Amino acid sequence: MLFDLDLKSGIPIYIQLKEKIKLAVATGKYPPGAQLPTVRQMAVDLRINANTVARVYSELESEGFLATRQGKGTFVREITEIKADDREKSLQDLIDTLLIECASRGFAPELLLTELEKRIKNKQ
Repeated sequence: MLFDLDLKSGIPIYIQLKEKIKLAVATGKYPPGAQLPTVRQMAVDLRINANTVARVYSELESEGFLATRQGKGTFVREITEIKADDREKSLQDLIDTLLIECASRGFAPELLLTELEKRIKNKQ
């Protein structure tokens, strides 16, 4: 899976990649247990530095989204493996980030809510 990164957006590449991976996990494009490409392969595919990918994988592992198994690779964690408190905090952080990002781009919270409801409805 290739992610569309915008090198001219002003948003750091590692943040873009991190959010794209989180979105892919949330939408089921990377379901629990799915193996992600190696750091090197992801870097080659996206034409970015391998250290950037390694940083993203490390942060996502710290946040409980990914698990690295020595000699096997990096995998999406099973939802049951993530503690309930961590999941709630992670969701709150994600919502806060989304609200801040939307506000910085001039979008009202109501528009965000409307678009989220559309996405959820289309997903069901």
